[in-house]
Amino acid sequence: MKKTHVTIGLSNPKSPTNVGAVMRAAGCYQVDDVRYTGERYDRAAKFQTDTKKVANKIPLTSVNCLLDDLPEDMKVVCVELAEGAVSLPQFQHPDKAIYVFGPEDGSITQQVADRADHVVYVPTVGCMNLAATVNVLLYDRLAKSEDIVQGDELIRSSRDNRNHLVIKNKNKGSGTF
Repeated sequence: MKKTHVTIGLSNPKSPTNVGAVMRAAGCYQVDDVRYTGERYDRAAKFQTDTKKVANKIPLTSVNCLLDDLPEDMKVVCVELAEGAVSLPQFQHPDKAIYVFGPEDGSITQQVADRADHVVYVPTVGCMNLAATVNVLLYDRLAKSEDIVQGDELIRSSRDNRNHLVIKNKNKGSGTF
């Protein structure tokens, strides 16, 4: 039985470009599913921005409420620049979580924040866009995980087909280019 489960919840996302980039991040970081609310993305989805076709592997589902029908053991983690939130570097990720992100031009509702088990923020000066925030959050989860897959085999299977770079002398320092 799988020990972890990650769901991304997008509250009324505005930009199809950002949703496409979120789907790409979901594929890179092995997210289980992505759900979203609102009608703005549905109207813009025809502009297909999921360049890696991740939606064929990871469900992207429109829902009325991001927090409906969640497993009992899934924790709700809101990611928002909210007063009283915990800084992401200090946060310990739960095994099973839905990470809820607000819209690009607004924030998570108070009602959703009140239902959250945790509210975290990325300590930046200014705010990042939706896709950048999702990437940072998922990277932080991976970096803190005990199950990190590493090495050349992962690199070979992950990189673009035009990238065949091999570092031949790992002892050489950085020099002039």
